[in-house]
Amino acid sequence: MNKFISGFLFLLLAISCAKNKNPNVLRPEVSHAKWDELLNVHVDTNGMVDYQSFKADEGALDDYLELIASNHPNENWTENARKAYWINAYNAFTIKLILDHYPVKSIRDIKKGIPFINSVWDIEFISLQGLEYSLNDIEHKILRKDFDDPRIHFAINCASISCPRLHYRAFKPSVLEEQLDLAAYDFINDPTKNIVEMDGAKLSKIFSWFRGDFKNSETPSIKDYINKYSEEKIGNSGSIDYLEYNWSLNKNTNVRM
Repeated sequence: MNKFISGFLFLLLAISCAKNKNPNVLRPEVSHAKWDELLNVHVDTNGMVDYQSFKADEGALDDYLELIASNHPNENWTENARKAYWINAYNAFTIKLILDHYPVKSIRDIKKGIPFINSVWDIEFISLQGLEYSLNDIEHKILRKDFDDPRIHFAINCASISCPRLHYRAFKPSVLEEQLDLAAYDFINDPTKNIVEMDGAKLSKIFSWFRGDFKNSETPSIKDYINKYSEEKIGNSGSIDYLEYNWSLNKNTNVRM
């Protein structure tokens, strides 16, 4: 093979690879069935994860991550398809991050030994059609910025005890509204995450860290947002305080069958 033909073939290969990585290539909406199957096996109804069994099934997780890595959301997807994709991606890559460093006592321990990184959520280890992301990128630059939906805070999971539970089913575009409403209801009414009473409430620090996300024309205060979903309502004179956040790993050694 002469140099001209060899060079031409190399150029074609390079163009092909570039197209495969180009997020502007309009690929169809992706299925999250693989992720749904994994969650159903390795996560219990309380959102606790059997990381040991997940580790043994890591090949199936890698298959799902490869699927979503080669299918970046694009303008042809519905808003619910894009939102579900990014929520599932955040949760699946968080599991992958834990498994890559397992056993760990807390996700925050993973940052140790990595220079020039503010937190574990700033590590750019997620590659989607050639674009690099950190977990913070997905949460703050995409989910919070592009969708303006506070229920997202109850759908993404940071692998910690005080986080909203990791749901044992994948988020799906066709039922996403119902899933997000249920996630908000479950989290706010979970007494291990929020204690809501007539004369006051002790809330998750999520409501302090992201207080602006929960305020809008319908719910102008944190109290209004809590009362929208809470079975027990905070009274007009009720005070609000915040609970300490438990960053211990959301680990469960029992597999839900």
